[in-house]
Amino acid sequence: MKHPIRNAMLALLFAIPLNAAAEKNNGKPLEEVLVILASDSLQTQGMAMVLSNTMAQKGARVSVLLCDKAGDLALRNYESEALAPKNLTPGQMLRGLMKAGGTVSVCALYLPNSDHSKDDLLDGVGVATPPDMADQMLNRKIRTFTF
Repeated sequence: MKHPIRNAMLALLFAIPLNAAAEKNNGKPLEEVLVILASDSLQTQGMAMVLSNTMAQKGARVSVLLCDKAGDLALRNYESEALAPKNLTPGQMLRGLMKAGGTVSVCALYLPNSDHSKDDLLDGVGVATPPDMADQMLNRKIRTFTF
């Protein structure tokens, strides 16, 4: 005699790993990361962008929160010295990350405490809200890195 309920439950159990496999990248789980950058140090900003881009290249979904002077990286008129060895600025690396699908926001305090407005930001850069950022930071599935 066949067991339709047992068969349905087994089918459900086998479907779960298939859904998990859909979120894999080259056999590895797709990771979500949040990079919080507040440093005004050119090399620290550069390294944060190098690592963010590298994580994105490895399949991670990367979100960047820019605070304090690091928020300047998201400005349309941002300029800084280029860094060796690739002769790129942190702002250029940030734009590359955005083109690769990374999301970028300035922190909620950046614009009200600067001479800049939302119109001064690069297209696609958002303004983070504390509740949304807190949700990401508290989500155990999202790794958080600070620079």
